[in-house]
Amino acid sequence: MSNDLPSSMTAIEIASPGGPQVLRPVRRPVPQPGGGEVLIRVAAAGVNRPDVLQRKGLYPPPPGASDIPGLELAGQIVRVGPEVGEWAVGDQVCALVAGGGYAEYALAPAVQCLPIPRGLTPEQAAALPETVFTVYYNVWERSRLQPGDWLLVHGGSSGIGTTAILLAKAFGAQVIVTAGSGEKCAACLRLGADVAIDYKHVDFVAATLTATQGRGADVILDMVGGDYLARDIAAAAPDARIAVIATQGGRTAEIDLAVLMGKRLMIGGSALRPQTIERKGAIASALRRVIWPLIEAHGLHLPIHATFPLAEAARAHALMESGAHIGKIVLRAQT
Repeated sequence: MSNDLPSSMTAIEIASPGGPQVLRPVRRPVPQPGGGEVLIRVAAAGVNRPDVLQRKGLYPPPPGASDIPGLELAGQIVRVGPEVGEWAVGDQVCALVAGGGYAEYALAPAVQCLPIPRGLTPEQAAALPETVFTVYYNVWERSRLQPGDWLLVHGGSSGIGTTAILLAKAFGAQVIVTAGSGEKCAACLRLGADVAIDYKHVDFVAATLTATQGRGADVILDMVGGDYLARDIAAAAPDARIAVIATQGGRTAEIDLAVLMGKRLMIGGSALRPQTIERKGAIASALRRVIWPLIEAHGLHLPIHATFPLAEAARAHALMESGAHIGKIVLRAQT
């Protein structure tokens, strides 16, 4: 390892499954990149709901991945492993990782790195990868969003939701979101959503049909699951595509297959973390081609609700679990 790099670093460890208090700063060796990897001095790391599930013992890292939480980060490449051609020491990147983001240094597959978009700070860039990879893969690649389509997004004020609003509007789609309060709905409208539905007081099926003059949504991004799936089907337009990406409302659903067939609907589900490096690398290449130009041309950046020092990861998780945030939560790894 280069002489100017330390041998150890601060990282956040999950002491045992439990509440936010089980997150604790520890000293760990600075990892060394293997073939196809780069070592990044982390400036900032995003906090996401899968991190919370991992902390609770409900979402273990895939084999070979770091036990340190954190799925996205931004910073400077400080070392390049064998078989890496595109990146060099000194490059400023953001990256999707399978773990290890809550640390001062982290390894990333080179193919899962992207340049920090022009005009964005490292903290803003750190908020991108997990949500942008997820939204692009499910809304564009799998659900084939087209300009002019109506996109219905559940959890519009979340990191995923705010990402979907900004990208879909820049792409020329029309966006309906659901959110849990008037304040969150107003925030979604400020970001560009065409319709925001307070799901605690308004039936999103009826509101979606009203907004689309009875036709329904062409693409639905659902992170709730459970009994929402049957309601998604009711809110869907003919030939619509429904993408299920989380199960916050339950893992089982009962649906009317006759309605599904009558509307010619497609329902798909996916999880990002277990996918291969090669598959994630292909998504990164598509992001650079399709989404990065949108981000730079429109000056897009995700709303960051709060930023915490790395050592205060427990506070960041407590905020995440409170549901009070609008947009992303970020940890600052370098002072």
